[in-house]
Amino acid sequence: MQPTFKELQPTYEPQQVEKRIYKSWLDGEFFTATIDEDKQPFVIIQPPPNVTGELHLGHAQRATIEDMLTRWHRMKGDPTLWLPGLDHAGIATQVVVERELMKEGLTRHDLGREKFLARIWEWVDTYRTRIGEQHQRLGASCDWSREKFTLDQGPSKAVRFTFVSLYKKGLIYRGERIINWCPRCETALSDLEVEHKEIEGKLYYIKYELEDQSGSITVATTRPETIPGDTALAINPDDSRYKSFIGKEVSIPTLSRNIPIITDHAVDKTFGTGALKITPGHDPTDFEIGVRHNLTVVTAINFNGTMTEAAGIYSGLDRTVCREKILNDLDKEGFLIKTEKYTHTVGHCQRCSQVVEPLVSKQWFMQMEPLAQRALRAVETGAIRIVPEHFNRVYTNWLLNIRDWCFSRQLWWGHRIPVWYCPDCDAQIVEEEEPTQCNSCGSAGIYQDPDVLDTWFSSGLWPLSTLGWPENTKDFSYFFPTTVMETGHDILFFWVARMIMLSLENVDEVPFRTIYLSGLIRDPQGIKMS
Repeated sequence: MQPTFKELQPTYEPQQVEKRIYKSWLDGEFFTATIDEDKQPFVIIQPPPNVTGELHLGHAQRATIEDMLTRWHRMKGDPTLWLPGLDHAGIATQVVVERELMKEGLTRHDLGREKFLARIWEWVDTYRTRIGEQHQRLGASCDWSREKFTLDQGPSKAVRFTFVSLYKKGLIYRGERIINWCPRCETALSDLEVEHKEIEGKLYYIKYELEDQSGSITVATTRPETIPGDTALAINPDDSRYKSFIGKEVSIPTLSRNIPIITDHAVDKTFGTGALKITPGHDPTDFEIGVRHNLTVVTAINFNGTMTEAAGIYSGLDRTVCREKILNDLDKEGFLIKTEKYTHTVGHCQRCSQVVEPLVSKQWFMQMEPLAQRALRAVETGAIRIVPEHFNRVYTNWLLNIRDWCFSRQLWWGHRIPVWYCPDCDAQIVEEEEPTQCNSCGSAGIYQDPDVLDTWFSSGLWPLSTLGWPENTKDFSYFFPTTVMETGHDILFFWVARMIMLSLENVDEVPFRTIYLSGLIRDPQGIKMS
C-alpha cells in the first residue's frame, strides 16, 4: 500500500493543527495530575484571571511561564499539578456589568439585587467559557478536571469557615472607623484599592474669627467643602505663635457654629499657617485627633458625594459644586484670605478613578498585626523564598506598617457576609450555615448583612480552597503546600501576603515554598497588562 501525501500549505495555519493536537492531549488525560505517595509533587495554583473580560497579553505571559515550569517537571517524571481557576472579582465585575446596564439606560437599583445578580451570572458564564478556550488556544497544560471558580461551592465553604473561625478568635470585628469610600461604586475600599495620584491643586487660606471678637486665626486647607464638618481648630503645643489662643473658640465661617481651639502634636507647624482645621468625619488624621480629644464627628458629605443637612445652606449640592459655592461665599464675606497653587496626592478609586472620600462608617475589619508577624517570620526563616530577592525588603516594610483590613463591601456581587442580625433583641449571629432563628431570643425575623466580602478575602484562600480545604481531601493532603506561586509584583500585598497570612492562621503551614515575581507587560500608556 502506497503512503498518501498531503500537500503542505504555503503558510502555517494553526487552526488546522493546534486544536486537533490539544484535543488529543485532553483525550489522553496528559495534564491530569495523579497522586503518587512515593514522590514529591510539583504544584502551581494558577493566579485566577478576573471574569471581567477576555484574556490579554499579560495573561499570556503568566501562562507561558507557568506552562514552562509545569511541562519541565512533568517531563522529569514528577507528579505535576497546574490547577486553573477564575476569580469573581467583586467590584471589578460589578462595575463592568453596571456599565453594560448604563447602555440600556438602567442601573442595578432598577433591576433589584436578584435580577442584577442574574445579569452578572450571564456575563460570567460567557467569559468563564471564553477564558478557558483562550488558555487552551495558548496550549496551557492545565488540569482542567480540577478547575475552580471563587464562587464555587467548595471555595465558598472555605470563605465561611474562615470568617467564622477568625471571628471566634477575635480577629474579625465590626466597628465605626474612617474608611476609604468611593461615591461612584458606593462601597468601602481597602487602602490597597486606592491609587494616590499627584494633582495640581490649590491651598486655600481661610480666616476663622475668635468667638470673643479679639482676633482671628487663618488656616490653610485643600478641601474647603469640608468646612461644615469642622469640630475644632488645632495647633501644635510647641508652637509659640498661638499660645494665647489655646482654649478659646472660633466661629466657623459662613456657618453659625462655634468650635474650640485645641492642641495636638500631630499638627505640622510648617504646613500652611501652622493651624489646622479638624474635620474628624472626612480625614484620617483628623479622625485620630478627634478620638484623642473626644470631638464630635460631623458628617458633611453623604455616601453619594452630595452634602448632608449638616452642611446647612449647601445641603444637597455635589461636593465639587459645594467647593465652588463655599469659596465664592467665603470670598464675598472676607474670609478667603488668599489662594496658592499646591501639588499634592489625592486618593482615587482603583476601579473607576473617582476621587475617594474618607468617611466614617460601620464596617467589618480584620486585625492584621498578629497575622503579619507570622507571615514575616515565614520569609525571614526561609520557609518561603521570594524571587527576586530584593522584594524581601518591600514585603517586610509593608507588613511592619500594616493596618487593620476593612474588608466589607457595599456591593451585590460576591460572597455575602455570613452574619445575621436580630431586630428583636439586637443579637448578632455568626454561623457557617444560614440560621432560621435568633440564637438568643428565638425570633424568626433575623436578616443577613447585605454587604459582601472584599474579593481578596476569597482570593487569599485560593491555595487552600482549590484543593478542597476545609475538607481533608486527598488532593489537599497530597498537593498542599504548593511549590511555586508565580505572579506579578504589583499584587505582592493585595494577594500574596494575604494568602500567606490566612494559610498560616488556618492550617499552620505556608501555602507555597517559592514566590516567583515576574515582570509586568505594559501598554503604550504605561498601564500594566498582567
